[in-house]
Amino acid sequence: MQFNVKMIGGGIAAGLAAGVGYLMLSRDEQAVSFRTVTREGAFSVRDYPRLWVAETVMQGMRESAVARGLGRLAEYLFGRGGSGRTVPVLADGDEDGRGWRTRLVMPARIDPESLAPEEGVSLRALPPRRIAAVRFNGASDDRALGAQEAELRRWMKEQGLRAAGPVEHAFYNSPLTPAPLRRNEVLIPLAA
Repeated sequence: MQFNVKMIGGGIAAGLAAGVGYLMLSRDEQAVSFRTVTREGAFSVRDYPRLWVAETVMQGMRESAVARGLGRLAEYLFGRGGSGRTVPVLADGDEDGRGWRTRLVMPARIDPESLAPEEGVSLRALPPRRIAAVRFNGASDDRALGAQEAELRRWMKEQGLRAAGPVEHAFYNSPLTPAPLRRNEVLIPLAA
């Protein structure tokens, strides 16, 4: 019994240390700005301004494809002496349905015109858009994302809102952050 208590205590201490470490490392993050149009609990409708993103598409299972995409984008944007990042990391299926697109919104301090192109990374401006969102904490596996998308679509139907594009996933924390401390969102662009 004593062994199990030590293991549990050690696990809790490691989880707390990881969470505190992430909070200390994430001070330089900038959250993407948006205007909240309406909010009901975890659900909201938001207006986003035009955003510049760097994006890449990777083949494979969602979690590993998004992780590899994030690595490529982080190296591209911040491997040139930059630091900090903008959250969230956005991910969705690519237009061809063959892979997963990962997007990083560029921090205001980076001028997209100053970046040289690189194979496998695209720079583009997302137009201003209205988004329906549901925010949740915890694991962001396929099951959790699917359940949250179903809840968001149910809420949208109740509100008389129509989708204008595919679902997107937004991740705000490092994969090293303990699951209960992670912030995630499911986003669906709305018709005007």
